[in-house]
Formats: sequence, C-alpha cells, structure tokens
Amino acid sequence: MSMADHGWWSRATRAVLTLFAALVPLALGAAGCSTSKPPQPPAVAEAPPPKPDPYLVLDLSDRRVYYVDESGNRVKGYPVAIGRPKWPTPTGKFRINEMVKNPDFVAFDFNNTKGKDKGRIPPGINNPLGLRWIGFAHEYGWAIGFHGTQKTSVLGQAVSHGCVRMSNNDVVELFDRVKLGTTVVVEP
Repeated sequence: MSMADHGWWSRATRAVLTLFAALVPLALGAAGCSTSKPPQPPAVAEAPPPKPDPYLVLDLSDRRVYYVDESGNRVKGYPVAIGRPKWPTPTGKFRINEMVKNPDFVAFDFNNTKGKDKGRIPPGINNPLGLRWIGFAHEYGWAIGFHGTQKTSVLGQAVSHGCVRMSNNDVVELFDRVKLGTTVVVEP
C-alpha cells in the first residue's frame, strides 16, 4: 500500500499547501515584494499661489502716492508734495520701517544736522508732521517718510526736505491701510 492510498496524507498535504499558498504572499509583501499593486498616496490638492501683499507706489512725476492692492490694482491715489531739488525724495524700493500716530517733531537746522536741536514741537494738528508719520528711508542725515500737513496748498509741489507731505485726512487713511514692512516703490 502506498502513502497516496492513506487519506490522512492527502488531507495533511492539502492543509500544508493551503497554508503555504496563504503565507507566501504575506512573506513576499513583508520583504518588499508583492503580488499586488502598492498603495497610492492620497491626492493632495495644490494650494493656490499666495497673493502678493499690498504696496505703495509713489510717482514723483505725477506727485501722487498710490495704494496697490493684492491684485496689483491701483485702488486709490493721493496728492502729495515731494522733496525740493536740493533735497529730492529718494527713488527706489523701500519698506515701511516706522509708523507713529500723533508724532512729535524735533526741529533742527536742515543745513547742519549735527548742530544743536531747535526744540521739540508736540503732537497735534499744527505739528509739521501732522497726525501720522510713515517712515520708509533715511537720506541727508534724517528720516524720510509720508506725513500729514495742514498746508494743503503745497500738495502737488516739490517743497519738502525729502519727505512726502499729504493732507492729514489722507495720511490717516493711508496709515490704516499699511503696516510695518509694506513695500514702497518710489518712481522718478
């Protein structure tokens, strides 16, 4: 009588082969091999590109400063007075580095910046800096920036010591639209 004739051998063989058939794919998968497709990573939705921050464009030839929104549109323009020929408003790309509500002003001799100060003018409507100061550059030995003025008759002219004068109402509105670090592009 042969082994094939014994029923126990054929049952045992079938059980071993069934077990082997179940374990081989598991062993191959654990070793980095697999008979099935690898799982795909989940799809990641691409984020839209970030919108650029708003910025300011000061057009010296036009004597206006423009607020430019996230879409690149010139939303609003304000009339300004700019630096006179002896102290022109500097051109280039700057960042707002100082913002002051109701600034005071230290009077000094623009021809001798190392000389003794002439005194302090307290904050208020008649202060030479008006109701707001938005500094963005340094030139000629002093800070350059946007500031208010009660003398709106000078707007559109080149009369300052490099600063950009605006009506008090306009500089207050602009102050509320910008922040430290906002880009200021000054075009000739």
